[in-house]
Amino acid sequence: MVELNTIDLLIAAMLVVVLALMSIRLQSNISRQLIIAAVRTAVQLTLIGLVLKVLFENVTLGWVALMAFFMLFVAGREVMMRQERRFKGWWGYAAGTFSMFLSSFAVTVFALVVILGNDPWYAPQYAIPLLGMLLGNTMNGIAISMDRLTHAAWEQRHIIEARLMLGETSDEAISEYRRQAVRSGMIPIINAMAAAGIVSLPGMMTGQILAGALPVDAVKYQILIMFLISAGTGLGTLAAVKIGARRLFDDRQRLCLDRLREP
Repeated sequence: MVELNTIDLLIAAMLVVVLALMSIRLQSNISRQLIIAAVRTAVQLTLIGLVLKVLFENVTLGWVALMAFFMLFVAGREVMMRQERRFKGWWGYAAGTFSMFLSSFAVTVFALVVILGNDPWYAPQYAIPLLGMLLGNTMNGIAISMDRLTHAAWEQRHIIEARLMLGETSDEAISEYRRQAVRSGMIPIINAMAAAGIVSLPGMMTGQILAGALPVDAVKYQILIMFLISAGTGLGTLAAVKIGARRLFDDRQRLCLDRLREP
């Protein structure tokens, strides 16, 4: 494996700086966000590298669980912030976080215990990267689906209320928009699986090959990861849309859009 030094990373960072300067010239108003995102990437990955080094040297379930829940809570905040019309109060945070907990944690534990069978099963070398990939993709799917659901409920509120007045239940009135929301949340992972190996080489496979692993072994791990991510994203999206759809109505099955924040 070719080791990278600080100079190599600075050279790569210059590409981002050049892009930011070009965006200023074009007045695209993304230069500041681009620089902030680049700095956050460098700082956050450096910190996680130091944290993982400590975890690898001190393998205990408590520290791994603490790291996992920290990742979950941060992902929950990102899901909430990406929604233009999110739910008010703690529901705006809890819906996505709880859905990710149900899906990503369950799929990760299943993979660690049943498929990988490592001893101990919570070894951070496997648990943290696997959970991180699942949370990252599930986070995107849930954010997209929840945003699509709340937007549809707001824009089609007159149609939904008319269907309620005609005698349909809340589940029936929102069912079409719920299906659209689930489909939107699943499109990224479906596209990723459809294009894997033809259009693009996924990140984990590329990393293993660069680290010196045999391509066949890297492919096996990547197939496993893609299947786990699709399961986690699907379960999380279904759970989030189900929770969100029920939150849009009260106990008397009336549409309650006052529970959504203004964009």
